[in-house]
Amino acid sequence: MKKITLPFFILLLLGCSKSNSEFDAQGVFESEEVIVSAEIPGKLLSFPVNEGDSLVKDEVVAQLDSASYLLQRAQLYASLQSIHEKTTDASPQVILLNNQIQVQQALLKNLLFEKERIENLLKSDAATRKQLDDINYQIEAVNKQIKVTQQQINVQVATVQNQNRAVLSEINPVNKKIDQVQDLINKAKLINPVTGIVLTTYAKEGEITAAGKPLYKIANINELTLRIYITGDQLSLIRIGQKVKVFIDKGRKEYKEYAGTISAIASKAEFTPKTIQTKDERANLVYAVKVLVKNDGYLKIGMYGEVSF
Repeated sequence: MKKITLPFFILLLLGCSKSNSEFDAQGVFESEEVIVSAEIPGKLLSFPVNEGDSLVKDEVVAQLDSASYLLQRAQLYASLQSIHEKTTDASPQVILLNNQIQVQQALLKNLLFEKERIENLLKSDAATRKQLDDINYQIEAVNKQIKVTQQQINVQVATVQNQNRAVLSEINPVNKKIDQVQDLINKAKLINPVTGIVLTTYAKEGEITAAGKPLYKIANINELTLRIYITGDQLSLIRIGQKVKVFIDKGRKEYKEYAGTISAIASKAEFTPKTIQTKDERANLVYAVKVLVKNDGYLKIGMYGEVSF
């Protein structure tokens, strides 16, 4: 019996076909990348960030020049102080008028005492009716003076309050401007938004940057996402939260296994991406699926992985 020998490349194709059939889908590992930019323009006084650095969330990673904003804030504080100095104090005038009332009240007390004395004398015909009328007239006059003085106090207080209210109305807009400038000063300190590894830097310390200009790109690689594509007939095999097996190449014929969790399934089909292979390569429409995988340090962004449901 004659032995038939197959060409090497045919054997290789058959081996690959068999290997691929062991998995339900393939994809590429990716991460949620964040491009961090400056919110204000200015010179980078400090920017000790390099590619490969590990940064934690809320860490200060850059300091921009904020001298102009500090000067603006100082000027606004000076304006605020000058506004307070424009206010008027009604106390001195009120004290003076109150002293006048005290004098008038003392005079009124003496007149009332004199009136009582005259009334007693009038009973014994030792005083005249005219003397009583004169003392009543003086008492009435003093009472009117007290009322007028009290009105003067009320008018003085109301006038000063109105004047101060108009002056103090300028304080709120100045405080708002101070808050705005303070916000710019705060933004001069660049805060790292997420914990992760710096993938790329776009600026150097000492450069002049603009608002919105990227400074660096960071990604959390502690947990990577394997984006795979499946056909419609595979949808019934998976659900969100489902545990799956993820494999990466460990050698020419070996695989390293990871535990994965399906975190998202596209609700709408799309045309098959040219760089993606699915279980059924003849399918025109596929669904994107995200699988979360804990990174033990071996997984890299852009690495290929296979999934078994």
